[in-house]
Amino acid sequence: MSEVEMALFEERRKIYPRSQKGWFASWRWVLVFFTQILFYGGAWLHWNDRQAVLFDLTTRKFYIFGLVLWPQDFIYLAVLLVISALSLFLFTAIAGRLFCGYACPQTVYTEIFMWIEKKIEGDRNARIKLDDAPMSVRKFSLKSAKHLAWLALSLWTGFTFVGYFTPIHVLAQEVFAFTLGPWEYFWILFYGFATYGNAGFMREQVCKYMCPYARFQSAMFDKDTLIVTYDTARGEPRGSRNKKVDFKAEGLGSCVDCGICVQVCPTGIDIRKGLQYECIACGLCIDGCDQVMDKMGYEPGLIRYTTDHALERKLDNKAMWRRVFRLRTLIYGSILGVIILAAALSLAYHVPLKVDVMRDRSMPKVTDTGAIENVYRLQITNSHEEAHKYLISVKGAQGIEIVNQTEIDVPAASVIPFPVRVRIPAGVAEVGSNRIRFVIQDINVPKITVTEKAVFLVPK
Repeated sequence: MSEVEMALFEERRKIYPRSQKGWFASWRWVLVFFTQILFYGGAWLHWNDRQAVLFDLTTRKFYIFGLVLWPQDFIYLAVLLVISALSLFLFTAIAGRLFCGYACPQTVYTEIFMWIEKKIEGDRNARIKLDDAPMSVRKFSLKSAKHLAWLALSLWTGFTFVGYFTPIHVLAQEVFAFTLGPWEYFWILFYGFATYGNAGFMREQVCKYMCPYARFQSAMFDKDTLIVTYDTARGEPRGSRNKKVDFKAEGLGSCVDCGICVQVCPTGIDIRKGLQYECIACGLCIDGCDQVMDKMGYEPGLIRYTTDHALERKLDNKAMWRRVFRLRTLIYGSILGVIILAAALSLAYHVPLKVDVMRDRSMPKVTDTGAIENVYRLQITNSHEEAHKYLISVKGAQGIEIVNQTEIDVPAASVIPFPVRVRIPAGVAEVGSNRIRFVIQDINVPKITVTEKAVFLVPK
C-alpha cells in the first residue's frame, strides 16, 4: 500500500506585482508621501527650542508641540486608542479595509520597497527573468544594489523611530561619534531589521498570516459595505476575443481573461473568485481592469467598489450610497465625533498645573500652646514651558494655617516636591480625621488654580 505525503503548509509562491497607474494607484502614493513626510519629518520639527514631538521616557515627559503630558495624563492615550478603534470600525463598515490598502505601515513600506526594486531590477517581466537566470556579475550587482538600498532605508527608518524617544539631533551626534547607548543600538537595529524583513521579504505574508485584522474583518462587513468586487453577471463567461468582435453575439461576457487584475495585486489573489480575506482593498485591480476595458471600448467598472446589495438588486449609485450611510455607520460616526469633541475640549482646557498631596507618616506634633501640626509633601507639576510661581494656602478648620513658606518657584516642565507644615489651634478640630483642602494658585495667572483634598489628624 503506497504512502501519500501531504504538505501541512502551502508553499509560498513568490509574487511579482505589476506596476499600475490609475486613480487608486495615485491615491496610494499620495498616502505614502503624506505618512512618510509626517514620520520622517516630524522628528526634526522644533517648538520652543526643543523637539516638537518627543516621548522622553527618561524624564517621563511627552512633548507634542505646545503640549507637555506626564504619566498622570495616561487617560489621553486611552482616549486616542478608543478613537483609533472607532475610526477603524467606521471606515471598515463604510468601505472595507481602507486602512490596509492605503495607510498601514506594512502596505506603505512594501510599496516603497517595490518601487526601489523596480528602479533597480526593472518591471515585472524583467524581475522574473532576473530571478530565473543563473548567478552572474550583473545579477549579483543588481541584487546587491537593491539590498543595500533596502538596508539604508530600513536603518534610516529605525533611526527616525528612536529619534522620537531620544532627541534626534543628539541621536545623530551619537551615531556619528559612535557613542550610542546599548538600547539605542538595539532599537535602531531591531526596527530597521523589522522594516527590512517585513517590507522586503515577507510582504503579503504579513497581511495573509500575521495580521489579525485580516481575520476578523468579515465581522465588520455587511451587505452594504463597499468592497472591491468583480461583477460576475457582466463578466462571465470570460474569454479572449478580438476587439472588433461582438462579444455578446459570441456568448461572452465583458472579461477578456487578460489576468491583469491578478498581476497587479500585491497579495496575488484573483478578485474574480470573489472577496477573499487576503484582499487589502487597494483598488489596483480596478485601475488595471478599467484600462483594459477602455482599450477594448467597453464600459468601465467590471471590477469596482460596490456593495453586495447594489449588485444583487442592481441599485444605482444614489441608492447604494444611501445604504452605505446606514444606522451602523451613523452610530459609529456620532460616537466618534462626541469622543473627539470631548477630547479636544479637554485638551483646550487642560490645566498645566498638577498637585499630589501626601501626608507624612509621622505622628502629629503637639506644640507648647496645644496646637496640632501635620506635615505634608506637595508634589507640584508645572506643565508650562516657562517657570511659574505658585501660592499655597489651606482651608478647613477655623484658624488653620501653613507655618512655613507659602510660595514656591517651579521651573518649566518640572516636578518639585514641597514640604508643608499645617497647624490648627488647640480645641478647634475634633479628635481623629479632619478634612482639609490645599489651594495652589498661579501667582501670575490666578485663574490657574488647583484644589486638592487631604486629611488632618488630631491625636487623643
